[in-house]
Amino acid sequence: MINSKVYLKVRRVDAGTVESARDVTVADVHEAMGVRGRTALLGSRMRPIKEGQAKIAGPAVTAFCWPGDNLMMHRALYLAQPGDILVVVCQSELSGAQWGDLATRYALGKGLAGVVVQGCVRDVDQVRSLGMPVWSTHIWPIHPDKGGHGFVNAPVVCEGVEIRPGDLIVADGDAVICVPRDEAQWVIQAARAKMQKEEEAAERVRAGASVWELSGAAASYASMQVEEIDAAFDD
Repeated sequence: MINSKVYLKVRRVDAGTVESARDVTVADVHEAMGVRGRTALLGSRMRPIKEGQAKIAGPAVTAFCWPGDNLMMHRALYLAQPGDILVVVCQSELSGAQWGDLATRYALGKGLAGVVVQGCVRDVDQVRSLGMPVWSTHIWPIHPDKGGHGFVNAPVVCEGVEIRPGDLIVADGDAVICVPRDEAQWVIQAARAKMQKEEEAAERVRAGASVWELSGAAASYASMQVEEIDAAFDD
């Protein structure tokens, strides 16, 4: 017998860290995490449904849904709080839409920060016009049932990354990244420091500095003993 489980409480990343994370990019967060940042990025199939939509940051609320069914998504949405990011996983990704117009209207009313779906979303013209930030692996209109098992607010693997309820999610036009809740404060501090250095570098570029030098490419190139030939390849 299959037993669905729904956890009613979430230990969320602290609000101050979430607020700080709204200013940084996914690229900054990824690099601030070092090598581990590579495994924190959700797969490249996860894309925003609207180009130029708002960057988001917030604690994860999770749902794992039965193929062709989005009942557990609805339960997670009902339990979510303002500022949360709903993370939905349906491994049979094209079996039934996990997100659409009515869910978007309800989520906006609750003040959710955004939605991340491994699976398909529909009603995208309406969702885009409403302004809800949504990332997904597919757009497909197939009707979902609402009677399937699954779980809510337990760990999920979304596009190759384990996401635990309350972890920090940051998403922008590049990608979606998950930062473990207990590491989020120092990661975001490091990301903000990196962002400041890049802003200083950008100012130097505006003043005429070369990216070839500033990026470290010139020093790396000089150490490689590359043969340069003062001629065209076909002379």
